[in-house]
Amino acid sequence: MSFGHGGPFDGPGGSGSTPDWEALAEQSEAGARRKRWLMIGGGALAALAVAGIVATATVLSGGSDNKPTEDVAASGSTAPEPHPSFSDVSVPPPPNPRDYITDRTKDRAPLTTAALFPDKAMVIGEHTYPRTAQSATKDCTAGTQGALGSLLKHNGCEALLRATYAKDGVAVTIGIAALDSPDAAERVKAKASGNLAPLAGGHVGEAFCRGTACRMTANATGRYAYFTIAGYLDGTRVTQKSAPALQIGRDGESYAFARIIQRGKDQAAKAAQEQQQG
Repeated sequence: MSFGHGGPFDGPGGSGSTPDWEALAEQSEAGARRKRWLMIGGGALAALAVAGIVATATVLSGGSDNKPTEDVAASGSTAPEPHPSFSDVSVPPPPNPRDYITDRTKDRAPLTTAALFPDKAMVIGEHTYPRTAQSATKDCTAGTQGALGSLLKHNGCEALLRATYAKDGVAVTIGIAALDSPDAAERVKAKASGNLAPLAGGHVGEAFCRGTACRMTANATGRYAYFTIAGYLDGTRVTQKSAPALQIGRDGESYAFARIIQRGKDQAAKAAQEQQQG
């Protein structure tokens, strides 16, 4: 057999029959259509899958990152925030200690040596002086010398309380007089003459500030006038160089003032406690 004279083209399988071109064309067209539908369908599925992922991501994003908004009332307005409420009851101011050593009607604590001189020693800074004697009288002329008693009496003196403190050969007698008013106390301070009578007792004898020069002071705070007389136990004259006698005199004056102020504080504290209980 020569190649030049061979038979017609043999198809696959070498059957030697002529192919049906129209059938092949229809088969090819049908396959192309199926392929396109598959491609389109796959794209649609992919799009749906992407949309689902996006939607899921949106829901998840809204649930985890977005903070909830404020509650809104039915009218559409934001619910009002609560505000603190305040009581209409006013709290009275604390009592003023000064009132209780100024106003006679408020100053009701006992006028006794136990109230005004309660300590067994006078302590001022680093100095300590034991108490040797104390006295209280409603006759304000009894514990004074010269014109001081009359001055106290004419300014409504209710009581005169005295205490003596001594140490190392020196002593001081302190006198506190309760008067009608602060004005009366100031008059006594301004016009004071004569002096407080020294109070002997314990190891403090009658020679203390009797018939000799001693350091004397007169002062006032609130409705109280207070006095000191200081000197040597043996009757030695006090001069500007008598440091121990001058020192105990200054300390006695400071102590008298402090005791009067404490009287006001004690009564104010008691009044404040009664307010709280009431």
